[in-house]
Amino acid sequence: MNGAIAAGHELTARAGADALARGGNAVDAAVAAAAMSWAAESALTGPCGGGFFLVRPARGRAPALLDAFTSIPGRDLPPGRRLTEVVEIMVPFDEQTTQVFHAGAAACAVPGVVAGMAAVHGRYGSLPWRSLVLPAAEAADRGVPTTAGQQRVFAAIEAILTRLPESRELFSPGGRFVDVGTVVRQPELARSIELLAERGPGELYTGSLARAMVADQERLGGRLTMADLAAYRTVWRRPLSGSFEGHGLRTNCPPSSGGVLIAYMLAVLAAAPPAGEPGSAPALRALAETMRSAGRLRGPEFARRLHRGGLAAHALAPEAVEKGRLSVERALEGAPVAAASAIPSDHGTTHISVVDDQGNAVGFTASNGSHSGVIVPGTGLHLNNMLGEEDLNPEGHRHDPGARVPSMMAPTVVLNDGQTELAVGSAGSNRIRSAILQTIINVVDRGRSAQDAVDAPRLHYENGVVEAEAGVNPAALDELEGEGWQVVRWREKNLFFGGVQAVARNPETGALSGGGDPRRGGVAVVVD
Repeated sequence: MNGAIAAGHELTARAGADALARGGNAVDAAVAAAAMSWAAESALTGPCGGGFFLVRPARGRAPALLDAFTSIPGRDLPPGRRLTEVVEIMVPFDEQTTQVFHAGAAACAVPGVVAGMAAVHGRYGSLPWRSLVLPAAEAADRGVPTTAGQQRVFAAIEAILTRLPESRELFSPGGRFVDVGTVVRQPELARSIELLAERGPGELYTGSLARAMVADQERLGGRLTMADLAAYRTVWRRPLSGSFEGHGLRTNCPPSSGGVLIAYMLAVLAAAPPAGEPGSAPALRALAETMRSAGRLRGPEFARRLHRGGLAAHALAPEAVEKGRLSVERALEGAPVAAASAIPSDHGTTHISVVDDQGNAVGFTASNGSHSGVIVPGTGLHLNNMLGEEDLNPEGHRHDPGARVPSMMAPTVVLNDGQTELAVGSAGSNRIRSAILQTIINVVDRGRSAQDAVDAPRLHYENGVVEAEAGVNPAALDELEGEGWQVVRWREKNLFFGGVQAVARNPETGALSGGGDPRRGGVAVVVD
């Protein structure tokens, strides 16, 4: 089958392209690419992470969102188990920008990504599971040379990757940290992937891999139990629907917050007055004010509805959008810059977008967080650190075991006259929503190709600061500073601004194109 795929590494993208070339559909390609990412993108993804699949079938079936994200551990916690605390680590993005992450065994949540891959394959896949997963084992055993994009990720979280003996041995063999060209071999992970390929996902939830994970959690003071793993279930949900400039939008829904915020910002921008040429001071002002409006939306009521229901109706209500529109209008009229809104931080991720020539579209966003630094001995399994973020657990483990961990992930599909025009998603912690927002605008509103839309310099507003990537109009930034905005100018493109992977379909010709994000070593492959 022909199609296009964009992913965070060339091997990841080519694994999906190979599935398409063998006659598989977009879901087969996404599953094959997801498995390969464990070998090729080992810093930010793996079998013990969590994620979301957004599937938009070509015909006859409604779009569906599969929640395979992580959940809170601690079911049937054995009395007397020693529990440790998360370890705080500063992660640098450049000389002036850092973000706090938390690692260690206490940060590990119940993994969901393998169960999700099996569930989406069972419903939509056409090629055998074993044939999609096994190539990843071969790559992990053979080893993957470190690309410049992956090395930037490794370097950012070096302090996490070198904390404990198992991860230090993998990422800093002989005391020399991985550099561009260093081959990262994971033979133990290869054996674990072979078990998953041959025996299925149950091996991670009730089999030998589950027992190994729990034994290591007991040793290190984590909360994961066999009961947690056995009870884990994926959840099929209805995607959130929205619109922008006459185009349909399907994206992630609560209890994930990213899709709601993206839909809200697109609605505000669509309702706001024209803001001038792209890159002009008014256009940047409108974009930054829209992002700030989304930050203000994330108050106590937002958090309450995120878990109890009604968030989408609350955030996308006409009065909420109108409030955002008025905020943008006042900014365009030169109103004084308002006080900053604090925005909690979320996780790093990887993303895969696929569209096949039948019109099936898949977006898959997955993450190990920023890595816990814990690799289960004898298995090569990298445990996630999803419990390690302050916005998830500001007062400790405040959710009951089994509850879903919140997420900013937002795999998204944009429709034109009912046909897929764009499949897009991103890595990048809090920058996920701003990266996806700007990519959609670039494709839908400005007619750019997928690659041009992904390459374009980005803006991100957070906690009172406009972060401007190299390439953003400096004269326009001067104007913003003159109006009272605090602006940080980046000297180059940086993984801080996300890792967007996008596939676009030309609505007139049907031609497919892909955009891989150079900030994180992304690659797009077209199969024809």
